[in-house]
Amino acid sequence: MNIAPLLHVPVSVKVHLVTVVPAFFIGTWQIFVSRKGVTSHRALGYVYLGLMTITAVDALFIHELNAPFGLTPIHLFVPLTLFGVVRALLAARRHDIQGHRNAMIMVYVGGILLAGSLTLLPGRILHAVVFGN
Repeated sequence: MNIAPLLHVPVSVKVHLVTVVPAFFIGTWQIFVSRKGVTSHRALGYVYLGLMTITAVDALFIHELNAPFGLTPIHLFVPLTLFGVVRALLAARRHDIQGHRNAMIMVYVGGILLAGSLTLLPGRILHAVVFGN
């Protein structure tokens, strides 16, 4: 692992990483370990959804020069993530446990696992960080 490629990236990429890394760990904890419905689950859930909202909005400021309008297919995860965040909050407030669970899994799988996997493709910054040039 080599963090040198991260030293010269735009601020939006740094903000993206600073929000998505803790969101990954919190999301993993929330889905697989935490006891659902308790106060700590709710509190961490709000932190997680806040981090994912910041991550998604910040992604709109990360551009690729050789793409139309600077947007790539990975940017399709922005509305997916934001839609999932809203669905998760509304379902939780309605005490719709299944709807909340489905929305949270959609945000985690789509917004973190799938989008995160795409950032590891050759030519992307995180590919250089994780695998070297």
